Amino acid sequence: MKKLNVIAVYSKDEKKILMCKRLKEPYKGKFNLVGGKLENSENEYDAAYRELNEETGITKNDIKLVHVMNFQYNLTDMELEFFAGKLNRDLNVVEEINKLYWLDSDEDFYDNDKFAGEGNIGVMIKQVELHKDKIF
Repeated sequence: MKKLNVIAVYSKDEKKILMCKRLKEPYKGKFNLVGGKLENSENEYDAAYRELNEETGITKNDIKLVHVMNFQYNLTDMELEFFAGKLNRDLNVVEEINKLYWLDSDEDFYDNDKFAGEGNIGVMIKQVELHKDKIF
């Protein structure tokens, strides 16, 4: 099974969420959470921190990630792991390929015209809101 991850990075004050704008299909031109593919021998946390660092320059020293939930796509033999965390300090992010944006955390993340994932980003962000005390 192919495994991918996405990560919701909240600003220190929790008012912004880091997003990228997709450069290719699926969802070309739409906002998405940062993340990527797990390598064969990686555990999920190592992969999430590696992808986060590669795409943004954010390290384990800058954020504590919590594994919030998974989405399993049986028809495409894929699993998507969702992590979230809050930066412990203000910092400048470094773009790898996709341009990065800080969006307001009160956006309508269910807006399919603006966000990738057919509403799944909305579901993920709602879970973070419901469980902030355990995540942050």
